[in-house]
Amino acid sequence: MLYMYVTTSPRFLSPKTPLRLLFHQKLNFSSKNLRLSAKMEAESSTTLVLCGKSIEENEIALSLKTNNTLKLPDGSPVIVSLHSETESIINDDVFRINSYMNFLSTSRFGKLLLYSPRVASTHDVVTNNFGELPSGSVCVAGVQFKGRGRTKNVWESPKGCLMFSFTMQMEDGRVVPFVQYVVSLAMTEAINDVCQRDGMPLLNVRIKWPNDLYLDGLKVGGVLCTSTYRSKRFNVSAGIGLNINNEKPTTCLNAALQKLGCAANQLQREDILAAFFNKFESFYDIFIRQGFQELEEVYYKTWMHSGQRVIVQEKNENENQVSENVVTIQGLTPSGYLLAATDDGQTCELHPDGNSFDFFKGLVRRKLA
Repeated sequence: MLYMYVTTSPRFLSPKTPLRLLFHQKLNFSSKNLRLSAKMEAESSTTLVLCGKSIEENEIALSLKTNNTLKLPDGSPVIVSLHSETESIINDDVFRINSYMNFLSTSRFGKLLLYSPRVASTHDVVTNNFGELPSGSVCVAGVQFKGRGRTKNVWESPKGCLMFSFTMQMEDGRVVPFVQYVVSLAMTEAINDVCQRDGMPLLNVRIKWPNDLYLDGLKVGGVLCTSTYRSKRFNVSAGIGLNINNEKPTTCLNAALQKLGCAANQLQREDILAAFFNKFESFYDIFIRQGFQELEEVYYKTWMHSGQRVIVQEKNENENQVSENVVTIQGLTPSGYLLAATDDGQTCELHPDGNSFDFFKGLVRRKLA
C-alpha cells in the first residue's frame, strides 16, 4: 500500500523550509484509484510552451517538439507544445506571450521563449538543454518550486513573480564574473523604462552587490549566473527572480507603485521581461566590445555601496588571530570584487568569506599593490 502526501505553500525569496501540510490522503492501487494515480502522474511532468519571435525561431521550436529534444536533469517527463497550438486558451494566470513578443525588439536575446506554468527550476531547463537551444533563449515560469540561488540555496516562487533564465556564450573568461552586474543593471533600467512608457512613477530599485535587487530597503529580486567551459567557450546561464505582484515575504514593485499613488496601472511580467532584454542586449554589446568600465558610471549610480563603511576581517599570520578593521568601498576591482580603501589610504580587494549568507558580513580583504 502506498501512502502519498500532497503539500503546497510556496513563497518567493525565502529559504525553502518544510511546507505546511494542507491535506493528506491514503492511496492504494485498487481500481477505483486508477484515475487519481494517472492524474498525479500527469502532474509530475513539466509542460513547456515554445514560441519564437521570427520564422527562424518558430522552426527551431517545431524541431525541438518533433524530435522530443528537451530533457530535465531528473529525467521526469516533458510535454512540449507550440504557442500556436495553445494561444486560444485564455487564462489570466498564463504568461501573455503575444504581448511579450510585440514589445521585444532585440536581434538575439529572448527571441525563443519556453514558458512553463509550473517548473522546478527555469535555470535547470536552460542549463540542461544548453546545447540544444540557440544562444539567447529564455525559459519563463508561472510558478517555480525549486529555484536555484547561490551556495546551493533553493527558493520557492509563487504567482506574481517574474522568474526566468536565459543563455549566452562568451569567449573571454576574465569578463564572465561581470555578467551578473550587467544583468542586474539592465533589470533596474528596464523597470523604469516600462514605468516611463506607461506614465507611472519611477521606482528606485537598487543593486546590492553582487546580485540582489532592493527597493526601499527590502529585497525584491536576485540574480544567479552560472557557467561551464566547453569547446573553447563559456556557456553562461543567467537566472533572475523579481517580485512584481506578490507582497510576501517582503514587498513588490506594484505595492510600491500603490504607495506612490499609482493604483490604476500595474507593471506586468511580460512588459518587464521584454524591456529587460531590450536593455540587456544594448548593455551587453557595450560590455563585450568596450569592457565593463564603459558601464561603471551608470552602475555606480544604481548600486547601494559607494562610500559605504564596512568591517573586514584579517587574519594575523603570526598569532593566528583575526582582527577587524573598517574600510570604505570605492567601487569594483578589475577582477569584479569590491575595491575599498583604509583610513590611511591603502587600497584592498574585499572577498566574501564564503560562510555568511549576507556578503557584507564576514568580508575578507586582500591588499592591492
